Amino acid sequence: MNRAYFTAVLFLLINLSFAQTPSQKKSLPLSEATPQSVGICPERLKKLDAMLEESMKNDENPGLVALVARNGKIVYHTAKGSADASTGKAMTKDAIFRIASQTKAITSTAVMMLWEEGKFRLDDPISKFIPEFKNPRVLQNFRYGDTTFTAVPANKEITIRHLLTHTSGLGYGVIDGDERVEMIYNKAGIIDLYTTENISIGDNIKKLAALPLHHNPGEKYTYSEGLDVLGYLIEIVSGMPFDQFLRTRLFDPLGMNDTWFYLPDTKADRLVKVQRKVDGKWENFPITFYDPQYPISGAKRFFSGGAGLSSTAKDYATFLQMYLNGGELNGVRILSRKTIETMMKNQVGDLWSGASHYGLAFGVVTANGVAEGGIGSEGTFDWGGYFNTQYFADPQEKIIGIIMKQTRDTPGDQTGWKFRQMVFTLLDD
Repeated sequence: MNRAYFTAVLFLLINLSFAQTPSQKKSLPLSEATPQSVGICPERLKKLDAMLEESMKNDENPGLVALVARNGKIVYHTAKGSADASTGKAMTKDAIFRIASQTKAITSTAVMMLWEEGKFRLDDPISKFIPEFKNPRVLQNFRYGDTTFTAVPANKEITIRHLLTHTSGLGYGVIDGDERVEMIYNKAGIIDLYTTENISIGDNIKKLAALPLHHNPGEKYTYSEGLDVLGYLIEIVSGMPFDQFLRTRLFDPLGMNDTWFYLPDTKADRLVKVQRKVDGKWENFPITFYDPQYPISGAKRFFSGGAGLSSTAKDYATFLQMYLNGGELNGVRILSRKTIETMMKNQVGDLWSGASHYGLAFGVVTANGVAEGGIGSEGTFDWGGYFNTQYFADPQEKIIGIIMKQTRDTPGDQTGWKFRQMVFTLLDD
């Protein structure tokens, strides 16, 4: 055995030794129970179901899966409509959805797992690990004719915390709010969501590091590819490909067997098609800046920390239940309760306002949000995905709500806000 191989094996074994930290709590995996057993009103649950049924009759969307859990018990889990507009294939409860930006919470969790091991500080500059980010620059002037630009040195380095909180100044290409940045990213060939092309996250992030920022790090909240950068950081710090880190350190210990960057062949037929309505009829989405065949075809090398995962409603509920349990599930501790407290605190101050504040890759309901009504208790955390997937989890009421769809361009769909509002009317204790 040569020295390089021995070192690699030793490094892997050291990392795997952290994979399952036992917990004294030993809370059970999610299981089904009657609504009454966990303080949920069954009559009101029927009203919620009727609302979703009506949305299907009104053709607001082609299909969905919805789940409600409380106190670690699933009390509502339904599949409605179609998973494929071209064939009329029925939706099933174990259908797999591209969760897009819901990936961010999982990547943030992985980052904090390594932080707990003392691998870095949150305010360490990212250039300490990815040298290409040294001496970042801020966009100053831009020529629309040829997309050339000038940039000035930023007044500080980008930190890991900046990347977690979308305050780094990085942009988001096709979905960026500044068309200049969109054009710069497109010219450089930056991958925004995911790709079937033969490229690694390291290749993408090194190109990204050479491009100008919207603003100085820490000055504004700008939704960005920061979590993609952190996926690459995880590879560097752990010595493992990002997908393997998540599989061995998070998904396998929690029993999230249906959550993947690229689906195994045995699971590919459960992937829901991305769908849109054209001339009053649902059709499968065409290839645009992303390939709808992801995640079942292509080179399968690109692991997007900001948008690349696919999952089921139950798998994602399992992930959220771990958080509601204070970082533990089924006797396995993923994070410390104190770490989760840090993650849910306001990390961006007044740079984010409204019904919530922004933590480490989570939106978190504030007292103002509670006053607005219908979105949960103070401390409820949430986010959603580009293809109309949504989640929320209320630590006070121990309740989880997930609604999964796979659509674009559906302005008439009202199920998202209605579902969340009605979930919090179900409480009967």
